[in-house]
Amino acid sequence: MTAEQTGLRIQQALDALTDTGAEQAGEQLVRELMEFYGQGLARLVPALPPPALGRMLDDPAVAGLLLLHDLHPEDLTARIDRALANLPERVEVTGFDPATGTLRLRRTATGCGCGEQDVEAALACHAPEVTAVELERAPQLLQIGTRPQPAAEVR
Repeated sequence: MTAEQTGLRIQQALDALTDTGAEQAGEQLVRELMEFYGQGLARLVPALPPPALGRMLDDPAVAGLLLLHDLHPEDLTARIDRALANLPERVEVTGFDPATGTLRLRRTATGCGCGEQDVEAALACHAPEVTAVELERAPQLLQIGTRPQPAAEVR
């Protein structure tokens, strides 16, 4: 389960607590649990050897937890690169607008034809600052075949 899915389930549970005072109690419970888990993660992350931490950062659930608690050790650029490295098609970043959260990408090779949704899914847990993706379309390549053979002369 991703951090995004977990967040949605928690929000649904809080929404179900509509009785007087129940919603505030539910929100307080979530805050207390978040603080508790955050303190534990804050002690755990620095204790991990760099190779182990690097492997853990590839896991979307771990990356999501560390971002949620503001403990992710990588900057936005590194997190975007990590997310894009796992795509089946190579893309390069051509720009990021922090005001709008728009990441602009260009395909660097032909491949599976990944779309914005595939890229957004890859970025969801690693770089939630990215809220929109603009993916330059690959140019259509002209197919060049062999020259047609001349028709046999009829006598």
